[in-house]
Amino acid sequence: MSKNAPLSGLWAIILGGSSGFGFAAVEKLAQNGMNIAALYRETSVTEKALFGKFEKIAAENNITILPYNINALSTEGRENFLVRFTAEGSVSKHKVKLLLHSIARGNLKPLAGVKDSADELSTEDIQFTSYAMSNSLLDWTRAILDEELFHQDARIIGLTSEGAHKHWDGYAAVSIAKASLESLAKYMAVEFAPFGLKTNLIQAGITATSSLKMIPGSEKLLEIGTNRNPMGRMTQPEDVAKVISLLCSNEALWINGALIHVDGGEHCR
Repeated sequence: MSKNAPLSGLWAIILGGSSGFGFAAVEKLAQNGMNIAALYRETSVTEKALFGKFEKIAAENNITILPYNINALSTEGRENFLVRFTAEGSVSKHKVKLLLHSIARGNLKPLAGVKDSADELSTEDIQFTSYAMSNSLLDWTRAILDEELFHQDARIIGLTSEGAHKHWDGYAAVSIAKASLESLAKYMAVEFAPFGLKTNLIQAGITATSSLKMIPGSEKLLEIGTNRNPMGRMTQPEDVAKVISLLCSNEALWINGALIHVDGGEHCR
């Protein structure tokens, strides 16, 4: 990796960087010279394998990857990260080019028709899922801004899905969260613009991530993702990572408040 790589010397903070879209973004951004702070929740066994992957990516691209196995959804976890991150010798103010929200935590339960109420979606389930997959983006943005870490031309990117606009079995809480995220991103695009932040969302096509496979009836969704896509294949995490990288470029300066479909045209059918 050349020191003249387009994102050399800058940082990305990736919430949910151990798998799926988040990990694909780590790989792609590293290729463009960006340093990465990757936050995730993993067991000691899975984390050991993850460390090996991060070390390989960092060495191949001559960049730094800082792993943080913390709860990104708690105030304590967020504060702990900021203390540790800002204490790093390689980190300085105004160097965070990207905050990527790729947290996939929520409840996948039906609204009604279940005899055991524990298997029925509760108000608490909806509140937790909405915070995890929507409102937490606002808290993270404010915290990083308060620490004066954001670059003067920074990007905030969240991930939404088609499930925000149509019924998928067991997806009600996530759908509510994603719909909330879409509204939140519009307001963030306007109200954080004076700080140089551009806020955009990506709606990926149906992708065979571990999170999607947890959705009831995911086999049907995966089949639809292949058969409905005009490009003749399912969306891959790498497809999304390329657009995340593209949005970090200087050429993307004027993209703000957009919802970008990264699905090969799947949403057209």
